This record gives sequence, structure tokens and C-alpha cells, in this order.
Amino acid sequence: MASPDDREPDYLETVRLERVDDIAVLWLNRPHRNNAWNGKMHMAYRHRLLEADTDADVRAIVVTGEGRGFCVGGDAKALEGHVERGGYDPGTTPDMAMPGYGRNERFDAPFAYQMGLSKPIVAAMNGPAAGVGLALAAFADLRFAVPGVKFTTAHGKLNLPAEYGLSWVLPRLMGLGRANDLLLTSRVFLSDEALELGFVNALFPADQLLDETLAYVRGMLDTVSPNALRQTRWQTYDDLHTSAAEAVTRSEALIEQMMTEADYAEGVAAFMEKRPARWSDR
Repeated sequence: MASPDDREPDYLETVRLERVDDIAVLWLNRPHRNNAWNGKMHMAYRHRLLEADTDADVRAIVVTGEGRGFCVGGDAKALEGHVERGGYDPGTTPDMAMPGYGRNERFDAPFAYQMGLSKPIVAAMNGPAAGVGLALAAFADLRFAVPGVKFTTAHGKLNLPAEYGLSWVLPRLMGLGRANDLLLTSRVFLSDEALELGFVNALFPADQLLDETLAYVRGMLDTVSPNALRQTRWQTYDDLHTSAAEAVTRSEALIEQMMTEADYAEGVAAFMEKRPARWSDR
């Protein structure tokens, strides 16, 4: 029997981690509240991300929701609590995990830290997403969703600003005019429109969403070497803040470095022999 010191903190129950081969699936786990966000979930999400990102046997991360919702935004009870206290209380403790922090200071903030992870993160949006839930998905590398579910930035109807960097990330995902439509109106839009806007990459039936997402990620991991995947993610996000010349210079330095790695020789051999690569970098 585990001792009290060996037990996970209670808050970790709000985000469950499941391994599917070398893919970590993070389940937002407050289905009775449609996975509404609160301080406990915030701490748990960061803890699970750090756990997956530092696990040498994990190569990618998928985040989805338990039940019918992905994440419907801030929990209504927490929102009422902010009113009663006369201000914002995150409901977190100072010893929170710091996934993705330290690689690039530009990403050292909530949800932006996903850009600093060493492994790809994909959102499988199984139901409605609003506010903070939309931001969580927006900072993932890719987003898949089910048809006909509601999304919204939500903030304007609560006299709040755009949350958690949505004002930065949405224009980069879909263009300024389309992003302003969603940010300035806080209107509800369906996942079908989100596909047209470029917010989601594909729609799948609810009973196929996770399997299709895992199959996509599996194909990516089999095709692309681990270090190429890692470095390309970091290039993409770093280069959002640099000039074209700096991006080219950085890529040239990486080419020189990565051509000395075993997986470069393996990639060339696999290409020449017309076979799947056997990547050594894990």
C-alpha cells in the first residue's frame, strides 16, 4: 500500500495522463463541469505537460477532454469567487510546474510555454471550447475537432480582455481581420467555421476523433526524426519573432549540426533504399 507521501496530489485528478505507446494523452478530467477551468486544473495541466515532456519514452502529446466538453472556459463558481473577492485569484500555488520554460523567454507565460516544449502537442477538441479552453488549443501545434461544436473567445461578454494571448495567437493562425471578428464580438462560432478560418486542421466524427488524431501523430512520428521534429517546432515559433535573414542563418547552422547526427545518415539511407527510417534519437 502506498504511503501518504507517495500519493499524487488531489489536484492531479483534474488532468489524467494515459500512455498510448510513445504518445501521452492528457485528459482534461472535470466532465461534470464540461472541463471548466479552475486553479486545480491549471496546476495539474502544467504538471502533466512537464511529466510528458521530460519522459524519454514519450515522443508527442495529445490533449483532449473527458465527457462532452473540451474546456468551456473558466469555471462559473470561480468567476463568482472573483466577484466576491473584488479581484482575480488564480487559485494556484507558487510551486507550480514550469513546462517549456527557459528555452525562450518569449514563451515563458501560461499556454505560450507550450511553444517551448521539446515535443509536439496536438489538441483533439471533442466538444465546446471557450476562453481559456480556446487559448489552450490555440497554442497547440495542431487542432482537430468534431463537427458542430461551439467555440468562442468569450471574454468580452464578461468585461474582460482577450485571455491568455489570444490577441497574439489568433491573428497568426487565421489573419487579422478574421481574428478581430472573433475577438471584438466574442461571438459563438462552430467548429465547421473554425475549419474554414484555419483554426482547426480537420474535423472527425466524435467516435473517431481520438483514433484519427493518434493515427495522424503516429504518421508524423514514424516519418520525421525526433530531432527534426523538435528543432522544426522551435524554429517555427522562434522565427515568428525574428527577421527572414536570422531565420535563414539559424537554419544553416542547424543543417551543419544535424548532418553530423546518426539520424541524418539513417534518413538518407532509408530514402535511397525506399524503406521506413529506423530513428535512433529517442
